[in-house]
Amino acid sequence: MYLQFCDQCKQYTLKQKCPRCGGQTRSAHPARFSPEDKNSAERIQTKAKFNLLPYQQPDIEY
Repeated sequence: MYLQFCDQCKQYTLKQKCPRCGGQTRSAHPARFSPEDKNSAERIQTKAKFNLLPYQQPDIEY
C-alpha cells in the first residue's frame, strides 16, 4: 500500500479511487533519481524549447 494523491480534490488517500470525489489517484511519491539518467538530455532540451528552465524564468522579487 502506497500513499496516493487525487488531482481533482487535492487529497491524499491509500486507495486507487478517491473516496471523497471518486476521481482517479496517482502516486504521491516523486520518480526515483538516478545519476546515470539516460533521458536527462532530452528532458533539458524540451524544457529549453518551452522556456521552462530556471534561468529562463523572470527574476523573483522579494
